[in-house]
Amino acid sequence: METTETTNQQTGFWYSEWAFALFVAMISAGIFAGTHMYYVYHVGAFNDIAIVAMLQAGIEGGSYGPAAAFGASFLFARVLEGPLVGILDIGGALQTGVGIGIPAILLGMGVTAPLSSFPLALLTGAVIGLIIGAVIVLIRKFTFSENQSTFGADVMMGAGNASGRYLGPLIVISATMASIPVGIGSILGAAIFYAWKKPIAGGAVLGAMVLGALFPILTK
Repeated sequence: METTETTNQQTGFWYSEWAFALFVAMISAGIFAGTHMYYVYHVGAFNDIAIVAMLQAGIEGGSYGPAAAFGASFLFARVLEGPLVGILDIGGALQTGVGIGIPAILLGMGVTAPLSSFPLALLTGAVIGLIIGAVIVLIRKFTFSENQSTFGADVMMGAGNASGRYLGPLIVISATMASIPVGIGSILGAAIFYAWKKPIAGGAVLGAMVLGALFPILTK
């Protein structure tokens, strides 16, 4: 009876995989709309002043490379980190990646409509968020393959850059749960970065990715 109730609870809205993608889409839509506000009215961006300054430099001078590279690299790293750690960094992945990196790429390509129109900005942000949420859920589903896992509900959102430095041990534990080679790679990477006096979270992720590529996780 207790098992049946637990199963029913895990099939509810808060445990559904699409709910996670929906929340990421809603947050991304708001952040992208904030960037639209900044592009049109010069207020409203959801980022630090220094990061917004890179986008402003592109708007004034036409060089969107720094903002695009900075934001896109954050987005790529955080999307890979999210499924492994179980935490999606809103600051790095969504505020910096979706709010600065992707708009800078679009503006650099001469695509201004998603930044000039408020409804189109909401739609663009929502689509980007849905893609990010789906990618994270799929990566977690096809790597961890836990029978009792609800995948989307396993990923929290909210850690920032300041707290990210403390995620190293959690990354190592998650990588070890995925497979032994991936766990060994994560430990070696963390040890190298610790000796190098760098945040061990980066080394753990890179080590897990390297040995994960050499020894892929077999799924059912």
